[in-house]
Amino acid sequence: MTKTISVILTALFVISCSKDNPQPDLPPAQESMYFPPLTGPVWETKSIADLKWNQSAVQPLLDYLELKNSKSFMILVNGKIVMENYFNGHTASTNWYWASAGKTLTSTVTGIAQQESLLNINNKVSQYLGTGWTSETLAQENLITCKHLLSMTSGLDDTTDDVDPASLKYKADAGTRWAYHNVYVKLQDVVAKASSQSWENYFNNKLRDKIGMNGTWVQLGVNSVYTSTTRSMARFGLLMLNKGKWDNNVILNEAYFNEATTTSQNINLGYGYLWWLNGKASYHLPQSQLTFQGSIIPTGPTDMFMALGKNDQKIYVIPSKNMVVIRMGDAADNVNLALSDFDKVLWEKISTLYQ
Repeated sequence: MTKTISVILTALFVISCSKDNPQPDLPPAQESMYFPPLTGPVWETKSIADLKWNQSAVQPLLDYLELKNSKSFMILVNGKIVMENYFNGHTASTNWYWASAGKTLTSTVTGIAQQESLLNINNKVSQYLGTGWTSETLAQENLITCKHLLSMTSGLDDTTDDVDPASLKYKADAGTRWAYHNVYVKLQDVVAKASSQSWENYFNNKLRDKIGMNGTWVQLGVNSVYTSTTRSMARFGLLMLNKGKWDNNVILNEAYFNEATTTSQNINLGYGYLWWLNGKASYHLPQSQLTFQGSIIPTGPTDMFMALGKNDQKIYVIPSKNMVVIRMGDAADNVNLALSDFDKVLWEKISTLYQ
């Protein structure tokens, strides 16, 4: 009897201790992913203290962001907001343009159309748009597949952003030359033709509304540019952090996601399907045929993949840290197409948070 009482008392003591001293939070890599509701302002947060990050590194980061013409900045960890800051009159409800960071939206929706068997990225573009969409010979044009548009290897002359047939001139055989070119927008026409609906309707139905984004496509010259709130950009980043799934719903299948976020050709190792890839042995820059050795952002995580837009619109996705980082604003320094020295310094300051 005495032994039985002793066992019961011991068990009660353990239970009592557990209530008084709850187990510490799981490390970020082991926590389950959080997804905010599709509508409304509710979005769970996690504090710098909860993460055991360096609080003293926060203000220098915010000072730098404000100095460099930022309008908004967010960090998500496991889907929860760790930092959300607005500058220079920008607010949580203000829309801002994604610029070329929106290329990744086109890549994603192209993948969705493929998983619905509406198209195949290995097929030639002319199968969907008809012949004569370029000024190349038929033989040259027939070499260009949708995958070449996704990987920036169409071989078309990149000295102009215009995408009318007269401007799309032969420079090299498709697949033999990497060049950052506006011709990727033809993928939106491909999706529209393949789905028998407008690009925007298909995009809204298959991506935007399924993850609770806001935003619209705005035509600026030859470019179709997406504008949205910062949180909508963060929702897309969270979808990609979770390999194309929103909670338990598959928006983009994982096979295409993996293709899109790994090296797509052997010329620019730092480029997937309209995604930039960090941590590769070499890379190319927009408007350059030079090969640069090393990682695109040497101060950033090596597994990071990125949506990068003109004047420093940024989505950084870091799988190893279950983290998404968003920056919107004007050019940090000089006008740029995608990459700038801002990326390097910004990541020096971000990494100080958790090192």
